[in-house]
Amino acid sequence: MNVQQKPVMAITLGDPAGIGPEIVLQTILSQKIYDVCKPFVIGHRDSLEIAADILGIHDFTFNMIDDPSEAKYERGVIDLLQTDVCNDAKIEFGRIQRDAALRAYSYLEKSIELGLAGKIDAVSTSPINKAALKLADVPYIGHTEIYQALTDSPYALTMFNVHKLRVFFVSRHVALRKACDLANHDRILDFLKNIDTEFKKLGFEHPTIGVAALNPHVGEGGMFGTEEITDIAPAVQDAQKLGIRAEGPLSADAIFALNLDGHNDCILSMYHDQGHIACKTLDFEKAVTITLGLPFMRSSVDHGTAFEIAGKGIAQANSMIEATRVAALYAQMQIDHRNKVAQAS
Repeated sequence: MNVQQKPVMAITLGDPAGIGPEIVLQTILSQKIYDVCKPFVIGHRDSLEIAADILGIHDFTFNMIDDPSEAKYERGVIDLLQTDVCNDAKIEFGRIQRDAALRAYSYLEKSIELGLAGKIDAVSTSPINKAALKLADVPYIGHTEIYQALTDSPYALTMFNVHKLRVFFVSRHVALRKACDLANHDRILDFLKNIDTEFKKLGFEHPTIGVAALNPHVGEGGMFGTEEITDIAPAVQDAQKLGIRAEGPLSADAIFALNLDGHNDCILSMYHDQGHIACKTLDFEKAVTITLGLPFMRSSVDHGTAFEIAGKGIAQANSMIEATRVAALYAQMQIDHRNKVAQAS
């Protein structure tokens, strides 16, 4: 792959009171990342310098930039774009702090500014802390909500990616009782239409979507629940009438195993844990989050700020490296598809 063809990737530092600085430092120095993208960091230099001391890593230099065009994209040179937010803050590891949250939020705002300007193709986000965001009066609960709102996107689809499994969720952070109510016809049909749209942007000409059942044994003809009869199957049928290659509902205790070989391009699970348990059991470290529906690709690790180990030099960057690598691969798919369409027109 020619270096000029690689997607430009912003890596946000996350909450500096957590393990973000440690895992970002390890990630930006990994050859695996430079093999697939042109990465730079959005964060504060003091946090990375402290992380370097903690980890005993000093074989690198900083290249301070104001724009991605100024980056060198050379392994061993950390291209760093620093935001002018709480520059004099003294951040303590492992503690919820307003200044730490304000810094973290500024990194996300900068990545969105760059993405909307077409200066980056993707962003890989380190963990942020929801309680800290609330303390800092940030009006959003997490990454997905921030990126959808600030990019004015009609939707933001969360997809788990682990090996050949790609899993979407009809509902995520709600009580299980509410999740059952959200598994309704209209919502499922909207998801199927949006998934089909986003996968076509990745170059899938006719994406296939396996749809999980909500109840055991697909409801066993209504004995164990009727949602498959009243909502899920009709939504799949209506999607098929629109030309969407959806299949299901399929038994949730089998659909993930059946798709380990890539039987369908992706799966639509009915609620958070239904899909998360399957993916994390398969490979906890390589289960990463991809957000589709934004003007640019976005990925995240599937773990939190890990305040309990922050600053101790034991945080592992495997998930951050994988999240960044996978986002770059999907961004490349989008770039290649756009180029193909442009050449054909």
